Amino acid sequence: MTNNTQTAYLAGGCFWGLADLVRQMPGVIATEVGYTGGTTPNAVYEQVKTGRTGHAESLKIVFNPEKLSYRHLLFEFFRMHNPTTRNQQGNDIGSQYRSAIFYLDEAQQHTAMEVIKTAEASGELKSKIVTEVVPFREFYRAEEYHQQYLIKHPGGYTCHYIRRLNLGE
Repeated sequence: MTNNTQTAYLAGGCFWGLADLVRQMPGVIATEVGYTGGTTPNAVYEQVKTGRTGHAESLKIVFNPEKLSYRHLLFEFFRMHNPTTRNQQGNDIGSQYRSAIFYLDEAQQHTAMEVIKTAEASGELKSKIVTEVVPFREFYRAEEYHQQYLIKHPGGYTCHYIRRLNLGE
């Protein structure tokens, strides 16, 4: 991580749709899908899809903080998926589809908690946010066929879209 880039790790359901929306945000330099938050070392999709590894399908985001703040990224993250459903996004059910923010330092942790508090206070969400805010440990890059999946397969499955929510940011 250089002075003009930061990295974030987020999970919000199937990583294909999340990656497709995030990569289009001004200030995003790169995205990579993978697995994080679990206990199985060197996890691969065939293991993660069972829900027994503890890993979530997740997204590594490298961004320019001068063009996109971590705070704004998190507000957009809450618009891209439903942070009020535990272990589910659309038809995808299981702990591998949970909503999570994997923070790298105390500043990211503090920002995540502040964004959750602000989003809940907005009254826009129908239920309490269940997004986990947990320390980042390890990220295992997903197989190549998962990378930029919706670019390779424009008609592919996604349950992600931008919700028109005023989250009080």
